[in-house]
Amino acid sequence: MKTKDPNSKSTQVLLVRHGQSQGNAEGRFGGHTATPLSQRGVIQAHATATVLATESITAIYSSDLARAMQTATPLSKLRNLKINSCDAFRERSVGVMEGLTFEEAAEQHPDQYAALLRRDFEHVLTGGESYRQLLDRARQKLDEIVSEHKGGSIVVFSHTGTICIMALHLMGALDAPELKPVWLSSSNCGISRFDLREDGFIRV
Repeated sequence: MKTKDPNSKSTQVLLVRHGQSQGNAEGRFGGHTATPLSQRGVIQAHATATVLATESITAIYSSDLARAMQTATPLSKLRNLKINSCDAFRERSVGVMEGLTFEEAAEQHPDQYAALLRRDFEHVLTGGESYRQLLDRARQKLDEIVSEHKGGSIVVFSHTGTICIMALHLMGALDAPELKPVWLSSSNCGISRFDLREDGFIRV
């Protein structure tokens, strides 16, 4: 059994979902579509920057999609830190369903829509990607920046599916031999905080 080391240093990771996008407001799949924030989303982004302003942030990363970058910008300006944009933190590409409302997707692509709802980890959506592919790209980049900023406090602006995958990875929930369809939800501008200790313990 592992024993906590009281002198173990920790690296803080804050996963922040983007503010409400125009697509969110209209009930549409976003995926890799460059949909901007809605007016409400802009307000949420500024409120989030205010909340995070007192944190000892050492680096800001963001998905390169417009809705995430727009959400990261107020904090970047407030703390005078550059945004490191990265396509690895994009939402899962839902291929042929991108830009469609949920109802349109269910009607036009019932098999793809059903696979999405089942959280089928290995299923590659037509014209898109699988949760496995999302995990591989997001996990690799997250591990890289955690290693680069040891002892620091990192903010990553991303998307609900990607945040779910990264959170499950950080908690070790994806290490089982067979992955099961688990899911964590994050509201617009929801903040998920992780303290990763050198001794292997984690505080969520």
